[in-house]
Amino acid sequence: MPITIEGPALPQPRGVLSASVIDTLRGPGSRCAAELVRRAEPYGDDLQLALYLCYELHYRGFAGVDEAYEWDPPLLGFRRALEHRFLTALRKDATSNRSVDEALDALLVEPVEGTGVSHRLCEEGELWQLREYAAHRSLYHLKEADPHAWVLPRLRGRAKAGMAAVEFDEYGGGRPERVHAELFAGLMSDLGLDATYGRYLDAACAQALATVNVMSLFGLHRRLRGALAGHFAAVEITSSPGSRRLARAMSRTGAGPKAEHFYTEHVEADAVHEQVVRHEVIGGLLETEPQLAPDIVLGIDATGFLEDRFGTYLLDRWDAGSTSLREPYVQSGTGSAK
Repeated sequence: MPITIEGPALPQPRGVLSASVIDTLRGPGSRCAAELVRRAEPYGDDLQLALYLCYELHYRGFAGVDEAYEWDPPLLGFRRALEHRFLTALRKDATSNRSVDEALDALLVEPVEGTGVSHRLCEEGELWQLREYAAHRSLYHLKEADPHAWVLPRLRGRAKAGMAAVEFDEYGGGRPERVHAELFAGLMSDLGLDATYGRYLDAACAQALATVNVMSLFGLHRRLRGALAGHFAAVEITSSPGSRRLARAMSRTGAGPKAEHFYTEHVEADAVHEQVVRHEVIGGLLETEPQLAPDIVLGIDATGFLEDRFGTYLLDRWDAGSTSLREPYVQSGTGSAK
């Protein structure tokens, strides 16, 4: 059987669910017991890590793990139970009765109080906080755009063309040095972080894992294509102002030119993407499949809900003078930030 040679190491378990997945992947080991999922906290460390492990098999896998586990029937059955628990919670906690237009319009309204993470980092964030934020976000940004690419075969017409155009930009417009994942690796280097793919999985909080898992959840299920389109719209429409603040934070703290460039690139690119996503991707999808409107709203609402949970966790930890990471970050020794 093919074995993944290059890839992140399997992380430490955070409970019985993630331990059973890790034991299975190390093989031969215990099989995952789906009945345990019903009692698990849907947004907790154990379930979110277990789900992340299952999803990562569809991306780069893990070092030393048999690639056949990507389509292992018992593991897929366990993943289905995890997904059901997660999605059921999201439908309960993050569902509104808004129309698609109402949900999209709300994304353009900046909070009056300006108390989000990007506001805090812009105005008074310290380098250690920027490093922690980047370590959490690396779980997505080192594979930026990959989860959204799953939706392309499920779209047609204007929606497919618009989505492909935005993804082309995310992947550097054909220039490998401009691939956004590579730009984020440069940001990590400037911050003195290890840019190895998956390096900070053990350090990342459950709230950060959930923001990544929801993309894979929506992307890997054709029936949730509307939700992934909604997620994509939420990310692209809100990205430009947040990226502008984070670029200022990088400049103000002297984080380094690559760290600042990652966000200035998103200010410019996502201002254009916002219009394409709203009018071509969402508009085209509703034109051909209007029945997906509730799922599009679910994707928007779930994104905001999980991002708010992540932001609240970070600010609470920082306000208490504590790290937001589960373990200390590793200084690479190559960063320009002092």
